[in-house]
Amino acid sequence: MSGRVNQSSDVELYPGGSMDTGGRVYAIGDVHCSPTKRPRISVPFSFGALEHEQDLKPTIEVLLDECLFEIFRRLPSGKERSSGACVSKRWLMLMSSICKDDIESGVETVSSDDSDEDAEGDGYLTRRLEGRKATDVRLAAIAVGTGYRGGLGKLSIRGNNPVRAVAHGCPSLRSLSLWNVSSIGDKGLSEIAKGCHMLETLDLCLSSSITNKGLIAIGLQAVAKLCPKLHSISIMDCPLVGDPGVCSLLSSASDLSRVKLHNLNITDISLANIGHCGKVILNLALSGLRNVNERGFLVMGFGEGLQKLVALTITSCEGVTDKSIEAMGRGFPNLKQICLRRCCVVSDNGLVAFAKSAIFLGTLQLEECNRFTQCGIFYALSFIKTKLKSLTLVKCLGIQDIDVEVSMLSPCRYLRSVTIRNCPGFGSASLAVIGKLCPQLQDVDLTGLCGITDAGLLPLLENCEAGLVKVNLKGCCNLTDNIVSELARLHGGTLEILNLDGCQNITDASLVAVEDNCLLLNDLDVSKCAITDAGIAVLTRADHVSMRVLSMSDCSGISNNCVPFLMKLGQALLGLNIKYCNAIGSNEIEFLVENLWRCDILFHENTVTESWLIVSTLDRTLLGLLTSHASKMWDPHALTLHWTLQITTTTMGSLSLHCIELLLLLVPYQGYPLQLSLPFDMCLNTDI
Repeated sequence: MSGRVNQSSDVELYPGGSMDTGGRVYAIGDVHCSPTKRPRISVPFSFGALEHEQDLKPTIEVLLDECLFEIFRRLPSGKERSSGACVSKRWLMLMSSICKDDIESGVETVSSDDSDEDAEGDGYLTRRLEGRKATDVRLAAIAVGTGYRGGLGKLSIRGNNPVRAVAHGCPSLRSLSLWNVSSIGDKGLSEIAKGCHMLETLDLCLSSSITNKGLIAIGLQAVAKLCPKLHSISIMDCPLVGDPGVCSLLSSASDLSRVKLHNLNITDISLANIGHCGKVILNLALSGLRNVNERGFLVMGFGEGLQKLVALTITSCEGVTDKSIEAMGRGFPNLKQICLRRCCVVSDNGLVAFAKSAIFLGTLQLEECNRFTQCGIFYALSFIKTKLKSLTLVKCLGIQDIDVEVSMLSPCRYLRSVTIRNCPGFGSASLAVIGKLCPQLQDVDLTGLCGITDAGLLPLLENCEAGLVKVNLKGCCNLTDNIVSELARLHGGTLEILNLDGCQNITDASLVAVEDNCLLLNDLDVSKCAITDAGIAVLTRADHVSMRVLSMSDCSGISNNCVPFLMKLGQALLGLNIKYCNAIGSNEIEFLVENLWRCDILFHENTVTESWLIVSTLDRTLLGLLTSHASKMWDPHALTLHWTLQITTTTMGSLSLHCIELLLLLVPYQGYPLQLSLPFDMCLNTDI
């Protein structure tokens, strides 16, 4: 018996321990106990018992979801709930289903250290999910992780993976954007309305599962004071949304100030409802409403509900006619901005009638409206002369260059900005009329007007009394050095931005005139011009160099000889564009990038990234580039900012692995993801 039982004093007894026939230890009450006796008989190992044991779940996993829910809602702080959500997907989903009201009162305690560490403002956190990242698990993790830090303020989801309601985990959500999310339907939208009481902005695009029921739910919840702060809504490309949903939404959510409806199957009924119920709408955008006729826009104008409307944008709506645009001019007395885009039915008669009524209009923008002529536009300018400050014409093919009697028109002395882009019929005669009607111009954009010449542009320059500040002559291929010299002579004291991109007849003589007269010029674009290295040298002669941005892409006359002059200009430059300047060698480009640390340099050998660097030959130079750019380029509003390091084969020998190791540590610490580009040879010869 003594041989079978060991009675030595070093063997302790552990009451409560249990043991199976294989000698394995079990846990009871989370206390691991060793056996009190040794087995008398050795039992063979049983594989079936092991498989049965592996199937057994931990004790806490046996609990039902309801029991775990009661445990989780009694956790003392949000940080502990966030930590518990990392255990398993089941726990994460349970944590995300806990509403703020479900948390046990008096349990939520946050230490002073935690509050200082995680204070990011109430509802100012922003998250964006795109493509495959838009999943239920990731969304639940965001809801749990941000819940104890003031809550998520803005959420943008773009993708087609299944996502569900965020109402429980994000009660402080203020802005929600759902783009191309077909899995969210009426039920999910209703849950958002019930849980997100602070919702202010709702953006729905390509949401094919949302119908009228969902929008009715949002509107009813707004009436019930569940979403009292909802003031902006955008519904785009939702084919199942019709008149019932839009009418219920607008009539119920009475505080809406911004409304955008794009490509919806709505009719005149919805526009009539907007004209009647939109008493606080300030910004209205209607686009691609193919089922809305002239009657809908007439009723909206006569409804007298849009008295506070300030900005109106209408795109590709065939119901906009001369009568309807006149009705809107009378019905919107406080309208200050209007944009008509691809409204092909409106003619000069409607534009002039609208101008007579819209006496407070400050911005007029017409794009691809081919029935407007030169006479209609000039007569409209004479009627809204008191407040109009900006005129924009884009691709209006109906404009033809004809002589107009200016004495019959009243001058528009408040107009400050004129933009005329890609209107092939707009020529020298039209420019002369603009110059006489608008003597206070400061911003002129004539992009793509190939028909204008020096003689046509000169009257406009001579009649501008206030002094031009911004001039864009991109694509005006018939202009020469003579007009640039006159521009510099007449407006050199005020000119700050000059764009001559594509003016092939511009040479170094224009740069001489700019250097002599334009003391305040800080942005110059001479891309695709006939300038040479001598012209760049001229820009460095003056001591009053104020240049901040210089663009000279695709200039064949620029070579390596301009590098010393660019170095001198680069002490003040913030941006330099030398793309497609093929005469500048790669070594010179590397030299510029290495020495002009604070200047963003664009050249054709690099792909388009947010920021790029070419590694210099010294580790300390590389680290200097890193630290100087890190503080300058940080943008708290940017979601991501990629760094791309390109290490060339000529400099890889002097770059140590220690420096690359420092980069891998420092760049993520600054908050930037790092993309490291190494030559193939270096990857084979190093341990990276």
